[in-house]
This record gives sequence, C-alpha cells and structure tokens, in this order.
Amino acid sequence: MSKIYSVWEFIKRHRYAVVIAFFAIVVGFADEDSFWQRRMRLKEIDALKAEMQNYKDMYDHDTRALEELEHSREAVIRIAREKYLMKREGEDVYVLLPAEEVKSDEVKSDEPTEQQEQSQASKTEVQVKSNEGTE
Repeated sequence: MSKIYSVWEFIKRHRYAVVIAFFAIVVGFADEDSFWQRRMRLKEIDALKAEMQNYKDMYDHDTRALEELEHSREAVIRIAREKYLMKREGEDVYVLLPAEEVKSDEVKSDEPTEQQEQSQASKTEVQVKSNEGTE
C-alpha cells in the first residue's frame, strides 16, 4: 500500500509534468492522427509521387514512340525487325546473346522459365545481314 501511496504523492506533486507527458505520448504515438502516423503517411505520399513521376515519364516516352510509329514507315520497319525478328527476302537474321547468357542456357532445363524468357527478350540484339551481294 505504501508504493501506491508514494506513486500518488508523486503524481500530486508533479501533476503538470505527468499531464504533459501523457499528452505527448498520446499526440506523438497513440492517437490515430499522431506525429508518427503523419510521418509515415508523408513517406507514403512521397513514394506515390515518385511512382506517379515514373509513370508520367513512361507515358511521355510511349507517346513519342507512338507518334513516331504513326508518322514514320522506317520506325515501323525498325520495330518489326528488332522486336519481332521479321526480315526481308534475301536476308538472314542472327540473334546475338551476351556471353554469360549463352553459358547459362547450356545448363538449363528443356523448358525455359518465364523470367528467363523475359530477360532473353530484353537483352537480345538483332543483326540483319543481306545475302544480295554474297553470290
């Protein structure tokens, strides 16, 4: 009982300090709109703004590419040849892979995984060679 009495005496003597400490804890951490929650929301807002800027940049890039494809026949031909490995008559298409990818392809299983297909498609270079003058 003496411990409870001593705690009560401490609270009575320092009531303003206790109230201020309680208020600081509630406002700083425990409340729904605490400073901690506000800080976390501001971090989330910054991350979302960065993501929005990234999507805006992607949109601008894709819009420029689309305009180029709509107005330039050469751009359509370039995309068809590079991405879809299309060729003209009398041409051979050679797909060049980086050295580290060739070594990893030798040891892989029969069916490639989706991740391997995506990395191969993104790193593939296409070289088109004409057979017109090689006779």
